[in-house]
Amino acid sequence: MKIVIVGAGEVGFHIASRLSLENKDVMVVDTSDEALKRVSETLDVQVMKGSGSSPEVLIDAGVKKADILLAVTDSDETNLVACLTCDIISPATKKLARIRLGDYDAYHEHFRANAPHIDTIINPEIEVVKTIYRLMRVPGAVDVGEFEGGRVKIVGMRLEEGSPLAGLRLSELSSRLGGVRPLIAAIVRKGELIVPHGNDTLQLGDLVYFISESTKLNEVLRFFNRRMKPVNRVLIVGGGLIGARLADLLESKNIHTKIIEKNPERCRYLAERMNRAVVLCGDGSDQSLLLEENIKDMDFVVSLTDDEETNILVSLLARSVGADNTITKISRFSYMPLMASIGVEQVVSPRLSAINSILQHIRKGKVLSAMSVHGEQAEVIEAVALQTSELVDTPIRKVSFPRGALLICIIRDDEVIIPSGESVIKPDDRVIIFATREAVPRIEKMLTVKLEFF
Repeated sequence: MKIVIVGAGEVGFHIASRLSLENKDVMVVDTSDEALKRVSETLDVQVMKGSGSSPEVLIDAGVKKADILLAVTDSDETNLVACLTCDIISPATKKLARIRLGDYDAYHEHFRANAPHIDTIINPEIEVVKTIYRLMRVPGAVDVGEFEGGRVKIVGMRLEEGSPLAGLRLSELSSRLGGVRPLIAAIVRKGELIVPHGNDTLQLGDLVYFISESTKLNEVLRFFNRRMKPVNRVLIVGGGLIGARLADLLESKNIHTKIIEKNPERCRYLAERMNRAVVLCGDGSDQSLLLEENIKDMDFVVSLTDDEETNILVSLLARSVGADNTITKISRFSYMPLMASIGVEQVVSPRLSAINSILQHIRKGKVLSAMSVHGEQAEVIEAVALQTSELVDTPIRKVSFPRGALLICIIRDDEVIIPSGESVIKPDDRVIIFATREAVPRIEKMLTVKLEFF
């Protein structure tokens, strides 16, 4: 697979990093010497200086032989023109573009059906708002992914004092807990990701990733001393693109919302635009203002300013004055491993949301969705089992899954199956597979149709 990436910023860099580790043929195009230097010195990919919207640059980058063009610069206009240029010189190349501005929202379908014929439009702000709302709906969750239209969830939850799971071997879960119990897909312990086996023991402080049907999630949460509860009041600090989109969503769900925004002009715009949300002009990192607004009564405090240090400070302040749940927007990937150590667990990243959206479209096989786990250490992949792939018509115990991969769910028609060694995948079943970064290429191969099928 050959992929041309236009834009060597954080999204372009991390997608290129992921693909280079999977031995894909990657070319990164950017106008910045500094950005290209970072890519060329760190990754095993090719780089080219130039504008991705230039026909000559795209031709020299090999777009005519490329399977995919990813346009992920910080400029919507550059991304649109890059796709338009590609559509003219290489119409067979699949095009993915990052488009952020809300002004373009109404035209996404037009961009797909007409020139530049963009196959997939990724809006990081929309994706991160969805991520925030998923976290709000599962109390205490550090990470939440949804599959099969929300029927199946994978949840990352910290194992705390008092949980009946602490000290149990995985092989004991069935006999000790019975009935509805969590299927453990992965454990993160002291920063290390573990794909568990029956002899592994759950320990206090573990970040446990488990799979559950949405209808049974409340029963599973009791093992983590949590229960589902409605979200009624939310405070948003930062009224930018993401803050405004989140407020729109919360208003549509009849959730009482307050927005604190520092810029007076932006405050006036938000006050005119919002129907019921209360807009306050002030500094969200001002402790007296947070106390004034009865932050203890808020179900969630969401920090969404453009300054990540401010977002971290707001979340720490909110926790110190009694807020139970905080969600913090972080852009720099290098900050993410540090967050848990300072007590900021629920973190969202527009860039990581964009990467998750992109992944499903660059995976081989009929992949429906993909989600990064614990930064970029692993993926959860939802895919359709094709007729002659290695996975079908063989008991799971006889399928040679690579080390670091685990089949965690089979969905057949309306039935959700938690698999055992004797389970058999049928053609057109949906499967959900957890895989470490090293195991992903082999899983991709298993999801594709064998050559003799043709």
